[in-house]
Amino acid sequence: MQIDVVCDDRYGGEAYAKLFENIIGDIGKSFMIVKARLVLKPEVPLFVFSVILKNAPGCKVMSDAASFRQEGDELYVSISNERYAPDVLSNLWKAYGRPNVDQQTRFDLVVRGAKQEDVESMVISTGEEAIEEILGAFWRALPEGIRVRESMIDGKVITIVATEEIMVKELRDQGMQVHADMIKEGEVIPDV
Repeated sequence: MQIDVVCDDRYGGEAYAKLFENIIGDIGKSFMIVKARLVLKPEVPLFVFSVILKNAPGCKVMSDAASFRQEGDELYVSISNERYAPDVLSNLWKAYGRPNVDQQTRFDLVVRGAKQEDVESMVISTGEEAIEEILGAFWRALPEGIRVRESMIDGKVITIVATEEIMVKELRDQGMQVHADMIKEGEVIPDV
């Protein structure tokens, strides 16, 4: 992940970039982010955090993360994307009950009473969770006292503009400009 910092204090900017990188890493979302821009103006106060994602978060269904083989009343599920393994397992438990889901190996399951066409289309991730986690990381990275926040989300770009007391037009406009710049930059970065 590339992190650009706009800040008058070189040491403070470097420290903030490291803090931001650590927080994003702690929530396990570094792999999703291509580029981040942090605008730090504590004297105003104004903080703008913006990221370009590898691709826009979208809805994921079981068939995006696993392959299937039906044998009579048993459905064999082979998880191919380990990132979604916990979601696959928990959704199958909810739908069919734990006693009917046998986990033979870490990525191989047998589900009794399941039909392949029903399981393939089960939603395992809406994409909203990832956006909420990234916004939560932004909020954790903000200094204490920075309570007024506005979020902007467009495709692959997520931006938050934050200040202390009142979000005046000039501050909002600065955040919107960073957001617009990141959208332009994101247009030349292909989805991965």
